[in-house]
Amino acid sequence: MPWNLDNDRPIYLQLMERIQHDIISGVYQPGDKLPSVRDLAVDAAVNPNTMQKALAELERCGLVYSQRTSGRFITDDASMIRKMRTELAQEHIEEFFKQMRRLGFSDEETLELMTQKLKGVTDETNS
Repeated sequence: MPWNLDNDRPIYLQLMERIQHDIISGVYQPGDKLPSVRDLAVDAAVNPNTMQKALAELERCGLVYSQRTSGRFITDDASMIRKMRTELAQEHIEEFFKQMRRLGFSDEETLELMTQKLKGVTDETNS
């Protein structure tokens, strides 16, 4: 799966976000070994130094750790991963509500639309 990177923001930040997303969404499990810097850089089509910078930042925040000569691993701290997942979800929800307000919907109208959509999805899966 290609890494869709844009030129509007620093590449290393986008790499960090992608790897973080893969961790909190379960692509990588706590304790899993990450592919090498070189392999990740090839997959993302970026310079290995840029990937190294992204991984170093993830290490600095505690999501990833290095074991000398063994490579990099995902933290074993499942509660940290859950917390990051919840925080990211809250950011997405807040952005969604901002967009809906820009369209002229009140929060209550947005919730009603969401409820209708969920009921529709539920009804479709029960059919």
